[in-house]
Amino acid sequence: MSKKLSFNNGISDGLPIGLGYLSVSFAFGVQASILGIPFYMSLFISMTNLTSAGQLAGLTVIASLGTFLEIILTQLIINSRYFLMSLTLSQKVDESFSIGQRFFLSAFVTDEIFAVASNKRGLINKKYFFGLVILPYIGWATGTLLGAVAGSSLPVQITNALGIALYAMFIAIIIPPAISVKGVLPCVLMATALSSAFYFIPIFANLPNGFRYIISAVVSALITAYFFPIAQEENNKNCQKEGD
Repeated sequence: MSKKLSFNNGISDGLPIGLGYLSVSFAFGVQASILGIPFYMSLFISMTNLTSAGQLAGLTVIASLGTFLEIILTQLIINSRYFLMSLTLSQKVDESFSIGQRFFLSAFVTDEIFAVASNKRGLINKKYFFGLVILPYIGWATGTLLGAVAGSSLPVQITNALGIALYAMFIAIIIPPAISVKGVLPCVLMATALSSAFYFIPIFANLPNGFRYIISAVVSALITAYFFPIAQEENNKNCQKEGD
């Protein structure tokens, strides 16, 4: 698989993600402008912290003149799910990745990039991954800049509507494997049910969102792995077919 995946394949797979990020980050840029953050600082935030939920939470801390410790803890909790994603992707990359490249490219891992990369059969190479992350990164930074420049001139209804694009894009990525791959749909449904339970059950009201995501993902993945195991022979066979 890693030999067939090219830089152009990554560009092609990353294009819809980049277009989606363009609209979502536009809303972030507008929100940052409303809070009085200069457009160049909004752009700097998006270029160094590629995460929608984390950036929006960071805006709240910055606007309230919070401390560095508050920002660090907020980002650690909200973005803790990326630990699991990075661990998973570390098993998907081939030997062409050096240690330094793994660290560098880990900064570009998002929910959508993870979903696309992990859905590939077999191993992925660095050319493909470089291509996959470029357009989403450019789209996220460009959308932030445009939104920050636009400022508060747009109605709140429009900026709220733009935020839906992130969830719609993620759903569009999940649906194909949920239909074609056994066990994916039950895993998604279990994770959704657990996340909903954490949200609506009062006893879990104070549980940070990041921990909710981690618990939901780990529990649903473990249950799915137990009831829908993938035979090693079948996995190797699929990888071999993709590499032919």
